[in-house]
Amino acid sequence: MTEQYRGSCHCGAIRFSFASEAITSALRCTCSICSRKGAMMTPFVVPLADMQVEVEDDALGLYEFDTRIAKHYFCKRCGIYTHNETARFPGQCRINLGCIEDLDTSDFEVAIFDGKNLL
Repeated sequence: MTEQYRGSCHCGAIRFSFASEAITSALRCTCSICSRKGAMMTPFVVPLADMQVEVEDDALGLYEFDTRIAKHYFCKRCGIYTHNETARFPGQCRINLGCIEDLDTSDFEVAIFDGKNLL
């Protein structure tokens, strides 16, 4: 069954929504930026076209490095990472599960993606 999810950064300057099957597990990546963020992400990708993002003023920041294919979005006001466009699937993103409203991740099984040794 498809569910509608809503979320935001900590200060609410970035708000988003998307539809997906029920989220019952998580993904962590071992690449240099993800391991430092420590965020649990959706184990599936969401096409950017299927994600509605509302941003106050210029609050949405973008960080790119290395090949600049992956795009890491964060709030310039509160610093929270909300989602990232993946290097493996450009045009699709993973969402920071900690930003999704009313989602309890404490019992989630967490898969590890070896982004550190991807190349």
